Amino acid sequence: MINLAKIPSPCFVMEEELMRKNLQLIKSVKDRAGIEIILAFKAFAAWKSFPIIREYIQHSTASSVSEAQLAFEEMGNLAHTYAPAYTDEDFPLFLKYSSHITFNSLSQFQRYYSQVLASGKKIKCGLRVNPQFSVVDTDLYNPSSPGSRLGITAAQLGDTLPNGVTGLHMHNLCENNSYDLEKTLEVLEQKFGKFFYQIEWLNLGGGHLITHKDYDIEHLLSVLKGLKERYPHLQIIMEPGSAFVWQTGVLVATVADIVENNDIKTAMLNVSFSCHMPDCLEMPYKPRIRGAYHDPVEGKPTYRMGGNSCLSGDFMGDWSFDKPLEIGDRIVFEDMNHYTTVKSTMFNGVSHPSIGLWSQNDEFVLYRSYVYEDYKNRMC
Repeated sequence: MINLAKIPSPCFVMEEELMRKNLQLIKSVKDRAGIEIILAFKAFAAWKSFPIIREYIQHSTASSVSEAQLAFEEMGNLAHTYAPAYTDEDFPLFLKYSSHITFNSLSQFQRYYSQVLASGKKIKCGLRVNPQFSVVDTDLYNPSSPGSRLGITAAQLGDTLPNGVTGLHMHNLCENNSYDLEKTLEVLEQKFGKFFYQIEWLNLGGGHLITHKDYDIEHLLSVLKGLKERYPHLQIIMEPGSAFVWQTGVLVATVADIVENNDIKTAMLNVSFSCHMPDCLEMPYKPRIRGAYHDPVEGKPTYRMGGNSCLSGDFMGDWSFDKPLEIGDRIVFEDMNHYTTVKSTMFNGVSHPSIGLWSQNDEFVLYRSYVYEDYKNRMC
């Protein structure tokens, strides 16, 4: 258990023991299924923790030049790269840092494949396909929503793959389970299965919440083994993000003030939902707070949590506590390791929380803290 007395506030804290449990499970799935599982940086890219991750998983996926370079420098391998759109300026750098490059459209492939050939590198090229089938309820996170800009539909692809395409990439899940994957694969095979004998690899994308306590691992293994039995020549790749660090870290905050308006009490914090926990507002979802009741309890002290930016909507509510909150109390938001540090902004000049690791030795290791110069340098 984290000793809050050793943690600065605000601070994102990764818990090494919990991370290793997730990594052990992911590696077990990888080995038992005979597939490749790689880390998606878009969900988690705290590179000072990569030495831990590399003990279990060696590869990663990138969607920008910066992520691809990070994969090369800190994971020690070339990236599996997919970007919604490449440009003439950045494509040479993708060539430098990638082992796989997946294109979002046929026009992008046609525009840049000649550069892949000219590079002389053994880069594997793929196409992202859109099965036009989804189990994701929130449109903001639904890659297969009607009119989606992501991926090539079966009608657009036609009957043949362009020369030079060695793989296909599908991504239409978001924190989903193995049964959702199974349904998706049925549609994927119906629409694109005719190409599976022409390719070497099939990337099933992200959104596989393997480390959720209710995830049916044995069913996942059955689905993956069945896929490999049907297409034994294919290398199967999965690239979850959230699953790597699901339930492995917290955001430690402090109550700076308590205000009341219309009988609503708000605990004003030194963190921001808008700047530090944007998925809470975008999804939206209400995070759990350690030691608090997730839903209001009649008769108990109840508070909104207010962020420290000037955005009017930078708040969430309501949680109840066994005793009234006081200025200086610590508030610990659970499960704040995925899609947090990678999405944090300095809107309104609000600084990022520090980032650190609670080690297996029950010691806090500070990875990074932020100062005024970080904000100033980011603005110009």
